[in-house]
Amino acid sequence: MTLTSIEENGMALGDKYGAHRVIKPKGVLPQAADVIDNTMTLYDNEILVDVQTLNVDSASFTQIKSEAGGDKKKIADIILKTVESRGKQHNPVTGSGGMFIGTVNDVGKAIRDSVDVKPGDAIASLVSLSLTPLSIDAILDIKDDRDQVDVAAQAILFERTVYAKLPEDMPQSVALAVLDVAGAAAQTAKLVRPGDTVFIIGAGGKSGMLCAYEARKRAGITGSVIGTGHSDASTKRISDLGFCDHVVQVNAANPLEVEQAVADLTGGEMADITINCVNIPNTEMGSILATKGTGLIYFFSMATSFTKAALGAEGIGSDAVMLIGNGYTKDHAEISLNLLRESPALMDVFVSLYG
Repeated sequence: MTLTSIEENGMALGDKYGAHRVIKPKGVLPQAADVIDNTMTLYDNEILVDVQTLNVDSASFTQIKSEAGGDKKKIADIILKTVESRGKQHNPVTGSGGMFIGTVNDVGKAIRDSVDVKPGDAIASLVSLSLTPLSIDAILDIKDDRDQVDVAAQAILFERTVYAKLPEDMPQSVALAVLDVAGAAAQTAKLVRPGDTVFIIGAGGKSGMLCAYEARKRAGITGSVIGTGHSDASTKRISDLGFCDHVVQVNAANPLEVEQAVADLTGGEMADITINCVNIPNTEMGSILATKGTGLIYFFSMATSFTKAALGAEGIGSDAVMLIGNGYTKDHAEISLNLLRESPALMDVFVSLYG
């Protein structure tokens, strides 16, 4: 197999990871590429999808919105320019993308018998737009209060691309919001143990709310969950949901302020586990200072700098384990969607915000 494509039994097969779509630089996979081929001609082991909505990841949308000064036309122009120049929605500033929902248009004949979707099925991509070939005909609407962009577009999913069928018991826009951050709560379920003190930075956002609910379940009556909000609205939302034992409003980019808040609430013991869900930069040190030196920090935020986290921990002598916020863990889509089915309060909030 080459990095372009092969012919097998009369089929035009692409690389299962999508390397045949890479234009430059050669030798990398699509996520790391500067430019990929977004021609909507289907290889026999690809899936073609008619895209309805892009859910741009929070860090990326926040940056785009800031660059555009909040102007929706400029936001649209930035997204169109990125896709035109790169073949994908891969924010050149944050390095992140998002995901989409759409309807399957066609399935390559080499994989029709091995996949569980067919033309007409509504699906959500569970991989980043930063690696997904995307072609946008038009931007129809920008919902800047939920980081979602309605489009007339098409996208390509590779043989090894992860996706999920959309559920029928909730609005598609709600499912999209949940699936965009599905890895966060599913990872939280694996990390939190009974009796843990869990500190969630950004507990009022969509990933933060899901993590707070899951942390509450896992920590149990002997554990404690602390949540932070950045605004009056998000702080009130955390309090109203009732998943956190303590709610504080702090500037997550001010490490000493964060440290003091957690120290006050824990009697100086600090958190066993810190989960960072915010969409702004420079929150690494606050996360580290809030956590025990023998604790664990889960950086789900795409605004996280590995350099700042690693060197910052070294600088203060912290031996905390730090995890990268991989958006995938086994069964993460179903786990996260089920949280809304379990909790009427969560469902109500997500419907009000994203429905």
